[in-house]
Amino acid sequence: MGEQTTRRLLLKQTAALGAALAFGQSCAHTPAGPRTERRDLYPQGVASGDPAPESVILWTRREPDAGATSHRLVVEVASDAAFERIVARSDVEVSVATDWTCRFLAAGLRPAREYWYRFVDEAGNTSRVGRTITAPEANDDRAVRFAFVSCQDPTIGALNAYRRMIYEDARRPRAEQLSFVLHLGDFIYEIVKYPEDGREGRDRGRRLRDVFRYPTGKKIRNFHFPVDLTDYRAIYQGYLKDPDLQDARARWPFVCVWDNHEFAWRGYQSQSWLFNDPPEDAQQLKVAASQAWYEYQPARVTKPGAGDAFEAPSVTNGPLGELDARGLGQNPDNLTAIHALKIQRSFRFGKNVDMILTDNRSFMAKPITGEGLPGFDFGATPEMANDILEEGREWPGGAPATIRFGEQEVPNPQMNEPPQAYLGIEQMAWFKQQLRAAEAPWKIWGHSFGTLSLRVDPQNLPPEFADTWPCEEYGYQNRSWTLEHREIFSMVRDEGITGLAICVGDKHSFWAGYPSSTLPPRAYDPVGVEFVTGSITAQNAGEVQALTFPRDNRLRPFYVHDRPDGSTQCSYNTMLLHGVRAALVLRDTDDVAQARAARNPENAPHLKFMDQGGYGYSTVRASADELETEFVCIPIPSERSETEDGGPLRYRVIHRVARWAPGGSPEMRQEIVEGDVGTAI
Repeated sequence: MGEQTTRRLLLKQTAALGAALAFGQSCAHTPAGPRTERRDLYPQGVASGDPAPESVILWTRREPDAGATSHRLVVEVASDAAFERIVARSDVEVSVATDWTCRFLAAGLRPAREYWYRFVDEAGNTSRVGRTITAPEANDDRAVRFAFVSCQDPTIGALNAYRRMIYEDARRPRAEQLSFVLHLGDFIYEIVKYPEDGREGRDRGRRLRDVFRYPTGKKIRNFHFPVDLTDYRAIYQGYLKDPDLQDARARWPFVCVWDNHEFAWRGYQSQSWLFNDPPEDAQQLKVAASQAWYEYQPARVTKPGAGDAFEAPSVTNGPLGELDARGLGQNPDNLTAIHALKIQRSFRFGKNVDMILTDNRSFMAKPITGEGLPGFDFGATPEMANDILEEGREWPGGAPATIRFGEQEVPNPQMNEPPQAYLGIEQMAWFKQQLRAAEAPWKIWGHSFGTLSLRVDPQNLPPEFADTWPCEEYGYQNRSWTLEHREIFSMVRDEGITGLAICVGDKHSFWAGYPSSTLPPRAYDPVGVEFVTGSITAQNAGEVQALTFPRDNRLRPFYVHDRPDGSTQCSYNTMLLHGVRAALVLRDTDDVAQARAARNPENAPHLKFMDQGGYGYSTVRASADELETEFVCIPIPSERSETEDGGPLRYRVIHRVARWAPGGSPEMRQEIVEGDVGTAI
């Protein structure tokens, strides 16, 4: 294929991506004269994303000079850090239309190679230098190594995890370094407290930072929320000034999906849902959130219109309208808003990894509120009631008119409602097609919130707690979307698909486990492996429970273990892994080993590791025969570490799984490399 033909094809591709093309060395607007690095003019740094074997997306934002209506930026891509061998160059005009951001598709590159890039304005002022890495070719059988992260909020903590990640990666041989960072959402948090909203500038034990202020915004209770595009842009502008996040984005290409906080805390489809207030019709807000995400994330996503600028579709706020079979509102404004940016996509990384990324919020059915249903003091939903509610009118054999909660029989509020779903009909078909077509030994599903459930066994409580759980069943604290998960897991089992590995964010904690449609005493049939990474900074249950769970509450031992020396341990881990009796043994003996010996083996056979108090990041190494996942856990990131390594580690744990045969089941091998995992195993 000739260069001109290649250029025409690339121009067509870049138009769909909303990026300028950097291909070859010619550029009409290359500034003459010396280069001067001016990071202050590029306050959000540089970034790259979604690497392919021959190309990668490059990004920056040039802060406008006073009175400027535009700036012209040139991108330079080199095969060496000194920029003596420039391999691609191009230019583009940036303006308020894109919030002064730009995206380039750097093309004509070589697979699995390091490149360096920078941006230059009309006066020769350059950004910092960024480093990126292209993907290996599809037949490259070398192991693929990447990190996955989620849930970063610099308004309440420090991004020490990125400093640790950079420190360790820079000291590895090139062949063992990370190729990219998979960010699984909550890149930003739209719910924020300003320092003056907390008592003495603090909230739940953390210092509140003044990272950004909404130009407009609204305040509900003690929290602030965005109301328009300028508000969402302000979050990204503030977050991306963080030095550790900037350094990470300048070192590796990021592959990103969103979760809930990029739009609205409890949002679904184009509905904003805050606290327990009624959901609000928010089609315009959904479009604004999508536009800001597009402007600040270098990703191969599909948006309206051609060219750099996001051409926001015109929508009117209104109800979801008639629901389809999976709860998706058919109001044209809802459909327009949720399709304004398509982020679900798939990639091949060498011979060993096929990656599938889904949008788990835009097509989500209205969540069950629990309004009018009985609540038990122990804080869980009986297993059968949970599943009947989840599957709505598609409950096998027909939805019952009533549901039993212990000794109570109550009307079934979901009897005539669609089942709980988040992929939706169209995306589910696409996902299954991608999974079937995947040829690599490891099929990595980048999932913002995961499929594993949290189950407890309060039916085994001693008599003094009987009133907290008047029921003979297991209880679920987290089990949702049972119908969609059963559909996927049944396909995996029936069609002999192996190597399904789900990488997860959202939970603010480290988990390792096996996805299965049901748990004992029902059938237990693991069809893959799943790993949940701890948050970068967002507070988790372990930290918050230790701070806020009343000491005189008789249920405290199931969440917080008070040790004789005055310290605490996360007994919530113990209960989730081993059952309520194990948590009580921990209370009585202060001995983790004795607590494990008292375990209920039926409660959580699907969980290998659980740390509800873990912060940090995770890495994956995928070779032809084995998948290795490492949890790198750091202490509570209350303040920025003063050391180059990002501060101390709590622990490092590796889970390895060999590729299993069709019809077989995976089996993890666990290694505690360093540190004390406490109650997490």
